[in-house]
Amino acid sequence: MQNAKNNEALKQTEIANIQGLISGLQTEVEVTQAASIAAGDAYYNAQQQFLMQEYRATELQTQADAEAANASDAETKVGQVASQLYRSGGDDTALKLLFSDDSADADQLLNQLGQMDKLMERNQTVYDDAVLATNSAQSLSDQAQVARDERDRLKKIAEDAWLTAQAAAQAAADALAAQQTNLMTLEAQLLALQDETTNVTTQYEAGVEAERQRLAAEEAARIAAAEEARRRAEEEAAKNPPVTTPQPPSAGGGGGSSGGTGGWVRPSYGERTSGYGPRYSQCGPNYCMSSFHQGVDLASGCGSGIYAAQSGTVTYSGYNGGYGNYVRIDHGGGISTGYAHIQSGGLLVSYGQWVNAGDLIALEGNTGNSFGCHVHFEVYNWGSTINPIDFMAGRGIWV
Repeated sequence: MQNAKNNEALKQTEIANIQGLISGLQTEVEVTQAASIAAGDAYYNAQQQFLMQEYRATELQTQADAEAANASDAETKVGQVASQLYRSGGDDTALKLLFSDDSADADQLLNQLGQMDKLMERNQTVYDDAVLATNSAQSLSDQAQVARDERDRLKKIAEDAWLTAQAAAQAAADALAAQQTNLMTLEAQLLALQDETTNVTTQYEAGVEAERQRLAAEEAARIAAAEEARRRAEEEAAKNPPVTTPQPPSAGGGGGSSGGTGGWVRPSYGERTSGYGPRYSQCGPNYCMSSFHQGVDLASGCGSGIYAAQSGTVTYSGYNGGYGNYVRIDHGGGISTGYAHIQSGGLLVSYGQWVNAGDLIALEGNTGNSFGCHVHFEVYNWGSTINPIDFMAGRGIWV
């Protein structure tokens, strides 16, 4: 570098090379982040389409089962009415009326015939209902099968989009890490080349050290903010403990919420603001919430801690469309959990990382399709969402 400084032409060439490298690092960050956002949007949309189709298939099958039960009941009633007609005498009553000489007997027989006519009309109505219910059940069952086939198709699309988004998020994280690692050295070298003084080496080393200290201070501030969020969450939990039966301490290191059986813990100290299942769709400036809520919302306050509900491997950490910044953890056995709307800069774990139950993994935010700071918490069973309230309750945790 000293030779480059002494030779003006060589110096300008070296400056241009370093500036190109710095620009290249920034471009790589921007490109990978844009790709991550696009892939995150595509995954979110594909996942929502799959989940809504799954809900539709389940609803159609439920309706088909109900109609099949109605058909079975109607068929039972047809048999009952037929039996009643048989006991009433059927055609024998009409013959008795034809050959009867007693007016009183004739009146009684006419009354019996009238009752049988009503029974026959009722039996026809019940039979028609049975046929209608059977046809409806078959039609709904056929629709449910079509819906399941479409669900399976959409699931494959969502799984492929998941892998693409996962890779894109990791590429963006790698590019940012590379920029942070190399930018310090490149900027210090550039400063040294552009400096007209002779004390190049000293100033270069001082610049490197200054940049190192700046990055270290930023990391220390981030860690301090996370610890402060943990402390605030613990204080809040001490003031307002959740209403649940006493549980053993949480497994794993970290400030996770109240412990539960099997090592499960509450992912947030926050209050529940929205449950799982059908709901009215609320619209914001650029989006509308889905009519079926795939998780439970817990609000503790912007920047509050979000904790791993169980030990596992982080399979996603990055942008995820309407979920904003998002973390997914695989706990094995087909069970995984998701944490959405994490604040910008609040992702505290990375892809492939192992976390323990109760570890601080993120900070509560308002990114994505959100109407205020909260964590949207999901539980997946082999890729399909299930009610996290019931799931956690079965493990001794109230959410």
